[in-house]
Amino acid sequence: MDHSGMPGMAPTVSTVDTVGAVLFIGWAVAMWAAVAVLAVGNRREVRPWLYKVAVGLVGVGVVGQIGHFQEHVTQAGYWIAHPYAPAWMTPWADSFARGMGQVDAGKPALGMEILHLVGNFIFLAGLVGIVQITHRVAGQLKARKWARMGVWMQGIHGIEHIVLTASVALGASRAIGLSTWFGAIEPGPALATYRVWWHFVANAVGTVILGIAVYHLWKEKRAVRESFGLLGDVEVAAAPAGSEEGSASALEPLGRH
Repeated sequence: MDHSGMPGMAPTVSTVDTVGAVLFIGWAVAMWAAVAVLAVGNRREVRPWLYKVAVGLVGVGVVGQIGHFQEHVTQAGYWIAHPYAPAWMTPWADSFARGMGQVDAGKPALGMEILHLVGNFIFLAGLVGIVQITHRVAGQLKARKWARMGVWMQGIHGIEHIVLTASVALGASRAIGLSTWFGAIEPGPALATYRVWWHFVANAVGTVILGIAVYHLWKEKRAVRESFGLLGDVEVAAAPAGSEEGSASALEPLGRH
């Protein structure tokens, strides 16, 4: 699919395209629903099951970003091989874009813009998940620090995608945003080159930040689990019945409220 915003004929849309688009958007909606559950839950009494929700959210976010970033890697690779060709997308991303483009078949670039908007918000939800899972831990955590950095960066990136998508949806002849130099670059090789590499770099930096945040989350998982009252139960069970250690552990609070 052409990322340059150049007009073209509307592609034929299959049932697979439609189902894929619906499932992909549903994936993003489910992740942000989980973010909302965690945000509310973190302001109430500790519920150990929230830990599992948060871990699932982070895990799915990581998987989503691996898929998202590989799309930008393949686009950059294709550009290196064909620098003057229109920007390229993998067949599965092209399928999702066709399905999403049914929102307005008269705007061929809209489906691609919606696809990248949704992909970015899946990534952002994963980063927010790390912030939420570390919310109850007192003091400074490196995982939370890096995740917040990622949330700020991808939040700005998300605004960029909102503007790009909205400009096309509202009838602009080409997408308007930082990655198109606000529409000043004419459609063609120059625009494709600038946009492909702009988004590649943005996602490369974001992916590195996510990786560092996940690495520190793994190293700091004991403190995180304790904040959800999980390690306390294990330690009490491990202590000999009736022992002083077991009795003392049983009296300790299971995390912050």
